[in-house]
Amino acid sequence: MPSYTAPTKDLQYVLHDVLNVSASDIPGYDELEPDFTSAIFEEAGKISSEVLAPLNIVGDTEGCRLENGVVRVPTGFQDAFNQMREGGWPGLDMPEDFGGQNMPYVVGTAVGEMFSAANQAFTMYQGLTHGAASAILAHGTDAQKATFLPNMVSCQWTGTMNLTEPHCGTDLGLMRTKAEPQGDGSYKLTGQKIFISSGEHEMAENIIHLVLAKIPGGPEGIKGVSLFIVPKFLVNADGSLGERNGVSCGKLEEKMGIHGNSTCVMNYDGAEGYLLGEEHKGMRAMFTMMNEARLGVGMQGLSQAEAAYQNALIYAKDRLQGRDVTGAKNPDGPADPLIVHPDVRRMLMDQKSFVEGARAFILWGATLIDQAHRKSDKDADGLVSLMTPVIKGFLTDEGYDMTVQAQQVYGGHGYIEEWGMSQFTRDARIAMIYEGANGVQALDLVGRKLAQDGGKHVMAFFNLVKEFCSENKDVEGMEPFVEPLKTASKHLQAAGMYFMQQGMKNPNHALAGSTDFMHLFGHVCLGLMWARMARASIEALENGTSDAAFHETKLATGRYYMARRLPATAMHLARIESGADPVMALDAEAF
Repeated sequence: MPSYTAPTKDLQYVLHDVLNVSASDIPGYDELEPDFTSAIFEEAGKISSEVLAPLNIVGDTEGCRLENGVVRVPTGFQDAFNQMREGGWPGLDMPEDFGGQNMPYVVGTAVGEMFSAANQAFTMYQGLTHGAASAILAHGTDAQKATFLPNMVSCQWTGTMNLTEPHCGTDLGLMRTKAEPQGDGSYKLTGQKIFISSGEHEMAENIIHLVLAKIPGGPEGIKGVSLFIVPKFLVNADGSLGERNGVSCGKLEEKMGIHGNSTCVMNYDGAEGYLLGEEHKGMRAMFTMMNEARLGVGMQGLSQAEAAYQNALIYAKDRLQGRDVTGAKNPDGPADPLIVHPDVRRMLMDQKSFVEGARAFILWGATLIDQAHRKSDKDADGLVSLMTPVIKGFLTDEGYDMTVQAQQVYGGHGYIEEWGMSQFTRDARIAMIYEGANGVQALDLVGRKLAQDGGKHVMAFFNLVKEFCSENKDVEGMEPFVEPLKTASKHLQAAGMYFMQQGMKNPNHALAGSTDFMHLFGHVCLGLMWARMARASIEALENGTSDAAFHETKLATGRYYMARRLPATAMHLARIESGADPVMALDAEAF
């Protein structure tokens, strides 16, 4: 059975050596001393490896069952969920006013990576709840917050998001779910939603559904969509649970992966609901939840790649196969371990350089969210908004690819279920699809985010890279990082210029290159992260660190990324500049 060890040392390195969080002026960051975060990470890592990881394969093999309208979760999930609640983990970065611990979002993100890597399907139950609670926190009335948030922050009640319907996915303007006003401030919702993660289960006393629906007489399309709070059980004035609401699970979806999470078809039959935010402004409120969820899904790409890599590395060191062409490395044995072979090293280095770069990227993004929320910094908010489709799309595309690489290290055993590697691949695959398929993320990036606020935020990113390169160009040891980063940034700027020049003439020229642009942008972001990590490790070595091997390894891994992975930006630029003509050349009938 696969194992998982939380990367607490690397999390500490990124937070303190690279991001230097405790020296930041973001409110609450002064408390993030190394000893403090280490204690949190060690405890979260212990739960991840000892409680959640052993249940990962249980959830995959048992799955969930729908029995008389109730979803039964896999063996052990309820006890583990109780432990998570008792430890206060679901409310780690939620406000103290509602029972949370008010820690910065970056701490919750680091802990979330460990939980998700150990057991993605399980962690989704509390992850969706966190997102739903965040939406109520941002857009709810004082009464709604008082009614729902304390129990959601503690995960006594869980939450969901209900967008997709059988006939519409991305195009939410086509939805048919209706919300009829009742004259007393409540609404009656009728319709069906599909693909609802954690939609029904037995682990919580109540489930609070956030549901997109249309109020009759409102504007057509997406402008007529509103968001509603629809509890599984109605809540009485004194906070106790009342009668069952008109919402039920009609079916459990049979999925490729994340079997331990209950993905439901939800039926709303005159269910009582309450408007969240303004009428016909449902997408504004839902995006509070979706943006957080998209960052969380990007983290899932990283986490599955990390878990798969750890096991592939163990196997590569243990499995004897063939001889090193430069001379036997295990002369007393019948063969050398797999890890001596250059192509196996290539696969492992691809994985290692991705997960460590992605971790820094995710945590940097989390600090931008803290800066935006805790300092009301609009520039930070704009920059992380630009990065959101890159984090979600690029990290899940690449994360899935890395789980495939890890599976490949095992050879035939990677294809056999008892080794557990296929689960990482199957679980990672959904991250490329839900919370906005990655093609849609790319369209959002190119069609909306680049031009947002007059292109202010993408220019800020270019300046960030330019300033870093200028400040570090003469630092000994930084040339293998600075020069490739400068080249990659120029590729990104050239791609943006192509869109500006050609996109006005024919929008398809931009849209046909959108996925390549998202990947080009992602590689530049990871290149920047590796350059920042290199600077931190060079400083640590100059200052006489007691762990020179760690920093030397970090530098070697970073040089690999800059030499072997970052040059992909040239390929993506070439594809972008080929325009839409090769993509659109065939008539639909010719396929």
